Amino acid sequence: MKRTLIKETPQLVGQTVTLKGWVNVRRDHGKIVFIDLRDRTGLVQVVLVPELAKDFHTEDVIAITGIVKQRPEKLVNPNIETGTIEVEAKETELFSKAAELPFDMGKETLEVELPTLLDYRSLTLRHPKVQAIFKVQAVVIDAFRKALQAKDFLEFQAPSIISAVPEGGAEVFRVKYFDHEAYLSQSPQLYKSLLVTAFERVFSVNHIYRAEPSVTTRHLTESTSLDAEFGFIESWEEVQEMEEYVVRFIFDEVNSRCAKELALYNATIPLISEKIPVIKLRDAQEIIFQRTGRDVRAEKDLAPEDEREICAWAKEEKDSDLVFVSHFLTKKKPFYVHPDPADPTYAYSVDLLCRGVEWSSGGQRLSDYQTIVNNVHEWGLSEKGIALYLQAFKYGSPRLGGFALGAERITMHILGLKNIREATMFPRDMERIDVRLSTLE
Repeated sequence: MKRTLIKETPQLVGQTVTLKGWVNVRRDHGKIVFIDLRDRTGLVQVVLVPELAKDFHTEDVIAITGIVKQRPEKLVNPNIETGTIEVEAKETELFSKAAELPFDMGKETLEVELPTLLDYRSLTLRHPKVQAIFKVQAVVIDAFRKALQAKDFLEFQAPSIISAVPEGGAEVFRVKYFDHEAYLSQSPQLYKSLLVTAFERVFSVNHIYRAEPSVTTRHLTESTSLDAEFGFIESWEEVQEMEEYVVRFIFDEVNSRCAKELALYNATIPLISEKIPVIKLRDAQEIIFQRTGRDVRAEKDLAPEDEREICAWAKEEKDSDLVFVSHFLTKKKPFYVHPDPADPTYAYSVDLLCRGVEWSSGGQRLSDYQTIVNNVHEWGLSEKGIALYLQAFKYGSPRLGGFALGAERITMHILGLKNIREATMFPRDMERIDVRLSTLE
């Protein structure tokens, strides 16, 4: 008999269906057994006699053939989409027997610590509340694509193996590439800028790698970067405006397509004002000093505590969970940033902060070939290592700019997760590549 998906059962009262999925929960009540059956579309209650229920238990993979019946009004379960019906089993089949579980998978929330959550990742990814995280993340990435496609951007895939380290800052992973040394890419930045000289508007969804020797709740060594770059801009403000459009689009999509997942986490979409406030770094530091008495006005960047404080200011004063911070120090940025002609000490750079954490970085890039070459030397880089990038500007480039958003950070802060590893299916950090590295020693 053809398989029926669980979500279809409320429309099939009185009909015989075959359902296939996992045993979510089993409840024995004497001569009657109740099984909550789970497939990719939801849960449904199945009523069985003990002979048909056999020794089925949680996570067994089974098939049920039975009649869809309306529940009495007093037994309706409003917490699930199939709560008005149940399936009276007539036949059952076991496809695969699950081993005894290391913890209770039947509870609304998995009551395990983060290391256990990740040690049993293939199992915990089956839990509805864990799955909700990645359903939200899938919509975030899909919305990013849709937003830019609507603005005539072309998607591309940047290489992960690169020949030089142009970004500076974070450490990089070195790779033995035949008889040569190569690196895992920290960013697709050079490729997306190069492609602007061919396609004008491009975006990518790429894994990036940063060998930072630290273990925090907000950093990973491998993460998903949502990158966009476009040409013929008039100023850096166009970059900030395009990013604001994309973020609003993402929020609208998550709000409309993930209501059930948001409810599981009692989560709300970040508050976004009519216009996301924009503030320069030095002005942000002055605000922090006035609000807290902490003097960070000479610092070259915002520390995590500063990011939290300026987000609190934006929420209180501008009614926004988001705030753009612009004009970071030129020398603290990569060689391709465009300095502000009014004060070249500061760059046309802009970061987006939300709920106390940086979500993105971006800004206007240099487009003049000779200026870029001069900067390459000033930053202590090799022309040879980035020859392909330089070639694009040698043969003519429009004024350009772009930004990059972190998919995991967006997911983490929409849902209010405590650790970015929860928002990563298979997190990589100093201590883990699927399994804890200490267990391999």
